Amino acid sequence: MGHYNMIYNQLLQLIPRHQFETLAERYGANKYVKYFTCWQQFMTMLYGQLRGKDSLRDIETSLRSQSSRWYHIGLKDVKLTFDRHRQINYRRPA
Repeated sequence: MGHYNMIYNQLLQLIPRHQFETLAERYGANKYVKYFTCWQQFMTMLYGQLRGKDSLRDIETSLRSQSSRWYHIGLKDVKLTFDRHRQINYRRPA
């Protein structure tokens, strides 16, 4: 996990979070969102790509097994389920 974590953090440092949040606000991507922001969605999808996960259910299972370490990547207090993630991916613009 440590090797992936270092690569993951390096990739996140390449993407300015402030600029990401500004664009999400400009296009209303976080409108009506209570607990799973675009940034958190982006982080989970990036995690899935780096770990080679094939499905949302696989990402959810992997993140659940590491739930005590979520706060290190900024996913604290996220109640992520397969259905919720699927709905969020469907409703948000690409």
